[in-house]
Amino acid sequence: MRAKVLEPLAETNPDCSRMLQTAGRLEEMVVAELGKELQMEESNLYFTDQDPERKVFSMNQEQLLKTLNQKQILYTRMDLSDPRNGEYLLAVFHLIPGGELNIMQAAAEIAAESSTGTNFTVKTETPFSRVMNALVYKVDLEKNLVWIAYPWRLFDRNGNVQNILTYIVGNVLGMKEIKALKLLDIWFPPSMLEQYDGPSYTLDDMRNYLDVHDRPILGTIIKPKMGLTSSEYAEVCYDFWVGGGDFVKNDEPQADQDFCPYDKMVKYVKMAMDKAVKETGRKKVHSFNVSSADFDTMIERCEMIRQAGFEPGSYAFLIDGIMAGWMAVQTLRRRYPDVFLHFHRAGHGSFTRPENPIGFSVLVLSKFARLAGASGIHTGTAGVGKMSGSPEEDVTAARNILKVEGKGHFFTQNWGKIPPQDYDAIEMVEMDDAHHVVLEDDSWRGLKKCCPIISGGLNPTLLKPFIDVMGGVDFITTMGAGCHAHPRGTRAGAMALVQACEAYIQKIDTEDYAKDHRELAEAIEFFSKKKKM
Repeated sequence: MRAKVLEPLAETNPDCSRMLQTAGRLEEMVVAELGKELQMEESNLYFTDQDPERKVFSMNQEQLLKTLNQKQILYTRMDLSDPRNGEYLLAVFHLIPGGELNIMQAAAEIAAESSTGTNFTVKTETPFSRVMNALVYKVDLEKNLVWIAYPWRLFDRNGNVQNILTYIVGNVLGMKEIKALKLLDIWFPPSMLEQYDGPSYTLDDMRNYLDVHDRPILGTIIKPKMGLTSSEYAEVCYDFWVGGGDFVKNDEPQADQDFCPYDKMVKYVKMAMDKAVKETGRKKVHSFNVSSADFDTMIERCEMIRQAGFEPGSYAFLIDGIMAGWMAVQTLRRRYPDVFLHFHRAGHGSFTRPENPIGFSVLVLSKFARLAGASGIHTGTAGVGKMSGSPEEDVTAARNILKVEGKGHFFTQNWGKIPPQDYDAIEMVEMDDAHHVVLEDDSWRGLKKCCPIISGGLNPTLLKPFIDVMGGVDFITTMGAGCHAHPRGTRAGAMALVQACEAYIQKIDTEDYAKDHRELAEAIEFFSKKKKM
């Protein structure tokens, strides 16, 4: 639905005329009707509405600029000629102003609060501090979109993701000056990317270890998510692996529960993996949740896993990235560059759900995960599974973290090397010890890909539809109940998943393939009935 612009009332409404006279600054002003929703374009997934009681003034850009005070002017530059010149991090927000502010005033206040400013102009400003001001450089008045450029030198030189987020979505999401504020897309300049690690151990490394190259990595989340003892948990792992599965992960709340002590869980998983590998002749991988109350315990769990005798490549470290924090993510990336770093996004819905007017998009979260060095992050089921989300949003996020160059909602992000003609950036990087912890000697100098991890309501019957939506097989699927709810249990559920994948590879209709594959046929019958209930 396109935003509906209401018929002007200025000429017929006496109240409106009086307002114009009182203002004394504007020659023309249009007052919008009250009590109707401002609707955003349907193709863009984010926008819920916004305050039907608020008066919406229709002004053009020039008129809006005239309303800025002296402080707000310092954070606005609509003539910024080349925002992608490498000096700025760029961001696009959906913004509904609060209080008496118009969109340009509110945007300027956001730019100030998210960079150098506060509620008043302070006497301690310097000419250089003003150079560090974030700048509103573009607005879309119809869609309530605002573009802001942040000098990237604002941010911690040590590749600090939380520092960026502290600036651009820290205080501003709680400001009185906004009714709705959502960060929709972000663009990192090449010279800034040089200071961040990006992934080290990637999906390609896992594929090489598993010798799986033409299909998704087939995984599961152990269910029930909690309540199994250490040995019971390991037994379910074993059943999935011998059924043909590749990858098992802890559910995100699993830690060191009294009924499933962490050390025993690790021990029994190792035994189950060894047995499954011996029986199947295939490598297997387990992702352990190392999220902890403190840094020392997190590292202790990592070391416990490394010392348990697992073959390198057979284990991953899962971190609840939003709950544990970006410091935990980046610590693991830098301390264990040879381990697949599995970013679980528990808690993301409070920021990313399309109907939430406050927060940031799945795309933004996923881009930051790649920047921080996650090997993979859960990106959503693109409307196929049980989680909220649209194909457009989830697929865009997945492609942006996979590709060297990804087209976002507003920006095309190139994760590759600094252009050879950017002599200033190259000189700075060569002089700065803070750049690339691991990729220091890498001639490509780009951020490696981050893998989409897919979970949330999928089952073997939905594998092909999801691949079709994704447009490829470069992901890890982690079906929980989709395997463990199979009428004959986990092993049969894993076999059904493998068979669904075989049908896709061989380009055979899933139901036709099921005629000669009992487990898949049972899965189709079971999940079809559940869908109808």
